[in-house]
Amino acid sequence: MAKTKKRKLFMKGEYFDYTTVFVILVLVCFGLVMIYSTSSYSAYIKFGDAAYFLKRQGTFALLGLACMFFVSRIDYHNYKKLTLIGYVVSVGLLLFVFLFGSEKLGAKRWIEIGPIQFQPSEIAKIVMIIFVAHMVSNCAAEIKKWKILLKVLFISAIVVGLIAMENLSTAIVTLAIVIVILFVASPKYGQFIGMGMIAAAGMGLFLALFPYRIERVKIWLAPEKYEKGFQTLQSLYAIGSGGIFGKGLGQSMQKMGFIPESHNDMIFSVICEELGLFGAICVIILFLVLIWRLMIIAANAKDLFGSLIVVGVMAHIATQVLVNIAVVTNTIPPTGVTLPFISYGGTSLVFLLIEMGIVLGVSRQIKLEQHP
Repeated sequence: MAKTKKRKLFMKGEYFDYTTVFVILVLVCFGLVMIYSTSSYSAYIKFGDAAYFLKRQGTFALLGLACMFFVSRIDYHNYKKLTLIGYVVSVGLLLFVFLFGSEKLGAKRWIEIGPIQFQPSEIAKIVMIIFVAHMVSNCAAEIKKWKILLKVLFISAIVVGLIAMENLSTAIVTLAIVIVILFVASPKYGQFIGMGMIAAAGMGLFLALFPYRIERVKIWLAPEKYEKGFQTLQSLYAIGSGGIFGKGLGQSMQKMGFIPESHNDMIFSVICEELGLFGAICVIILFLVLIWRLMIIAANAKDLFGSLIVVGVMAHIATQVLVNIAVVTNTIPPTGVTLPFISYGGTSLVFLLIEMGIVLGVSRQIKLEQHP
């Protein structure tokens, strides 16, 4: 009997995507600059230190970058052994945060262990990317069958449902990741019409169970009529006052308490105010370049498993960027989705950089063509 080759944990690889790394570093550094610009006023008022949020985010950025380069050396095939454990742990953490989590700003999304606090939903997103990629790659030949497709959706729906209990926006992003991976792997696109109908029915049921969420739709349609529409209106004022080239870095007026938590979900509106339409387009171009590089890595990955992992990460970033900008511009109802790499949030940044490390790990196994 032939012995199976034991896979090494770490690898050298013959290819490394420096373009992707460069874009990531530019986005992270730009995010730090904008976090200082948007939070310095409120940080000084609350903590007596204008650089309070910058220091915290900078610490997480260094930790995240270190994790990214470390993870990029790991052979991504080793993650297959951990998919089931990761899934069970994610479900356990989500149940724990639902029952005993720390509440902030009216939502229980955090687990606190002494000085350490994190959002299990961020871990769940990484786990779902790898878990669904593994499931789909194992049954790629049968994914066109409804039975297999619904099996993947049902298992994914458990995690998505637990996230949605307290964080609908993150649940939408997680569901989008699953749908995009299935869409790329499935040869029968007609299945997704049925899936869209199921998703619409599920959303209707969710709104019926939690009718207070309908208020967000009303705020979206007429923000001037509701007290909670104040943030949306101020965001639009910021975007409109920025013009083509903006007021200048650090010169925003809306960040002076008019936009609550302007360094978080609404940071793109301050970018528009300070750097104008030109700055906003530059940020969008950076994200487009990153997504383009992810598409290239996915297309050239060593196997389907690696390709689907990169597709999942690409779906994660693209969905969050689209939803964040759409909310800030009042194109869709308000929901709390951060702008990747730029918005303030230590847990989000660290786990996003770990995802990028996994992508770089996939890119390391791309075989370069040898020309005579």
